[in-house]
Amino acid sequence: MDSNELIKKVRKIEIKTRGLSQNIFAGEYHSAFKGRGMMFSEVREYQYGDDIRDIDWNVTARHNHPYVKVYEEERELTVMLLVDVSASRNFGAVGPEKREMIAEIAATIAFSAIQNNDKIGAIFFSDHVEKFITPKKGRKHILFLIRELLDFTPESPGTDIAQAVRYFSDALKRRCTMFLISDFIDSSDYRTPLSVAVSRHDVMAIQVYDKRDGEMPDMGLMRIADLETGRTRWVDTSSAKTRKAYSRWWYDRQQQMATTLRSTRVDFASVATDEDYVRALMGLFKNRSAV
Repeated sequence: MDSNELIKKVRKIEIKTRGLSQNIFAGEYHSAFKGRGMMFSEVREYQYGDDIRDIDWNVTARHNHPYVKVYEEERELTVMLLVDVSASRNFGAVGPEKREMIAEIAATIAFSAIQNNDKIGAIFFSDHVEKFITPKKGRKHILFLIRELLDFTPESPGTDIAQAVRYFSDALKRRCTMFLISDFIDSSDYRTPLSVAVSRHDVMAIQVYDKRDGEMPDMGLMRIADLETGRTRWVDTSSAKTRKAYSRWWYDRQQQMATTLRSTRVDFASVATDEDYVRALMGLFKNRSAV
């Protein structure tokens, strides 16, 4: 992508997603994440009804009278985007390429974050971590992030969600909010790393997929390529049995993904590239607000 085309795309995404975050998502975002992070504020004398787990035993010993720690809502959160940059994101048969929708979703979350005075960072991953973008604030930082999402070329075409989540847990020690954005076309078992991440952080997942990922069109003999492995094969798509087997493969994969995310207590949304991701994000945020 040449520089002029890239600048135009970045600007187009900024105009669209900044407006969405200001007019639609600002309230939902704040409601979904307020009070999730608490920080120590002060100590005060123990009062009847206080939780004994909040007693500050050091201060209590000095004053010979029970004191408790008082916490307040953190005014600044750190938001991390774990973004799948594997080769399958370049697929776009129905609607735009996945990479473009991923960039828009990430930008909408990013603009919502900075309106809430939060920092935003990112980890790009394939079958290993490709790039770490330090969490920062500001429009300039978000435009850099969008530009990287659109134009970044990974070293590897594969996908390993488990490795990316492990890296995230090791790199971010302080509690933060993480969005895992991927098409989830991955054969690795990421249940255990997700469980570890959820125990320390606030984790959500957004699946971006193309409807052709799970539907094989009836177009006769076709040469089909796997973008991540590079392998190709000839497939008779006119065979109803073949099309049914392909749909079953996709259904089983989707069920496995949903089971893994639910069992690890990760809130998630799935959106196709020809659908409105605004509705999916709104649903995700509203579900969290209701918890």
